[in-house]
Amino acid sequence: MRNDSFRDYWHACGMLETSARLLRLLSLLQMHRDWSGRELAGRLDVSTRTVRHDVERLRSLGYPVHATPGVAGGYRLGAGAALPPLLLDDDEAVAVAVGLRTAAGGSVTGMAETSVRALAKLEQVLPSRLRHRVDAVATYTVPIPGPGPTVAADVLTTLAGACRDGERLRFDYRDHDGTASLRDVEPHRLVSWGRRWYLVGWDTGRADWRTFRVDRVEPRTPTGPRFVPRDPPEGDVAAYVTRGVTVTVWRHRARIRLHAPVEVIAERLPPAAGLLEALDENSCLLDTGADSLEMLAGYLGMLSVDFDVTEPPELVEQVRTLADRYRRATP
Repeated sequence: MRNDSFRDYWHACGMLETSARLLRLLSLLQMHRDWSGRELAGRLDVSTRTVRHDVERLRSLGYPVHATPGVAGGYRLGAGAALPPLLLDDDEAVAVAVGLRTAAGGSVTGMAETSVRALAKLEQVLPSRLRHRVDAVATYTVPIPGPGPTVAADVLTTLAGACRDGERLRFDYRDHDGTASLRDVEPHRLVSWGRRWYLVGWDTGRADWRTFRVDRVEPRTPTGPRFVPRDPPEGDVAAYVTRGVTVTVWRHRARIRLHAPVEVIAERLPPAAGLLEALDENSCLLDTGADSLEMLAGYLGMLSVDFDVTEPPELVEQVRTLADRYRRATP
């Protein structure tokens, strides 16, 4: 092979390596909001100088990569005139497509039409093997629409952005009885439960954690100053929301000891039914409730396990009444 052929060969290899690295760099910038040069260099297994050169190459291609100087500086992929191409593997592409189909029937205002448009664009570039997987999910899935409140997409993105950036929020809020108030909150997480969305945050006026229905939130702009994130309430945001929401929804509260492992009961109860706590290997505690104690007594019988009612005493009476009714029905 002639010398110029060797040069062409190694030049082509170098171009391929650089192109692959640029794609990897772009993928990393899409993953997180901020990266330090050292972090990117470690991920790409190159020097920080090479990272700077690659960032310049991305900028020359039209990608708005912002750099912040100093010790605490780094790189961030900004919003540009056009959305940069998303680098998705097969499973990620299918997950996005299925998610868009689900969002088309979801609880976010205006998302149905937007999701359908986005899905149509995505399916145009999906390979046939992936399009068949997505179509199979759509063809053999029958959604059951349910009633419930809807939230505005711009409100949802505003709250999510404040959680991400650690910025305080001021918003007008309506309680379940219609009482209006102005809240100043350090937002922590958004929780989706069925068709409802909840914001969990530290209410500075109450000096405590609070849960807010997103469909009752009207954010005020701009957002407030940054804050240092606190440890989540009770160490588990989902459990905190479940406990708080059920307390306000149920008319009657109850605690029942179930004589079965917590794993067994968890398979038989939907998350909204209450909170489960393991007592030992063969029993667990159910913190639950209902609008009717009679309905709750009947539901407990459907679990097909022995149980003891810890509280309230009125539920014990309902269980006895139900037991007598079943006994009279037995010849």
